[in-house]
Amino acid sequence: MGRRLKLAAQVLAVALVAGLFGLLGWKVTHQGGGAELVKKASEGKKPVAPDFRLARLDGGGHLDLKSFRNKVVLVNFWASWCDPCKREMPRLEQAYRRYRDRGVVFLGVDAQDFDSSAKREVLKVGTSYPVVYDGAGKVLGRYGGLPLPRTFVIDRRGRLVDFQLGELEQADINRLVDGALRPA
Repeated sequence: MGRRLKLAAQVLAVALVAGLFGLLGWKVTHQGGGAELVKKASEGKKPVAPDFRLARLDGGGHLDLKSFRNKVVLVNFWASWCDPCKREMPRLEQAYRRYRDRGVVFLGVDAQDFDSSAKREVLKVGTSYPVVYDGAGKVLGRYGGLPLPRTFVIDRRGRLVDFQLGELEQADINRLVDGALRPA
């Protein structure tokens, strides 16, 4: 009887852990109306980008998205455990150096991650644009949740004008930013 009880306890534990992971996944992808935001943007409706205030990963205080009004902002959600995110980071850095003198801000948002791992990745790549930390993924949820990477472009009036889910190639970055720089 002891063997059956042990097996039943193991099955129950596995089921409990699987249920908790499922609940976490559902919460991340459904919190904050992010799916509706992505839907509106994909329909070309240009919704107002949800504002957020997050701590800088380098420990230099906090950044508010609204502080970048009157600038085009590329917001890239990423994590150190995400291989496509790590592959696109050098491309983002290169593009940031090319666009920063044209009133464009790049903002990295590390989400669903450990800050120590994210800091190592930022140092490894040599990222010079600001990166903020959204450890629990609350802001990520407002922008549609997982999967990562996901990138949004916000115009000078604070409206979400374009986005891409998945890894960015250099041509994707150029298309997103150049499109937002064109007069409306």
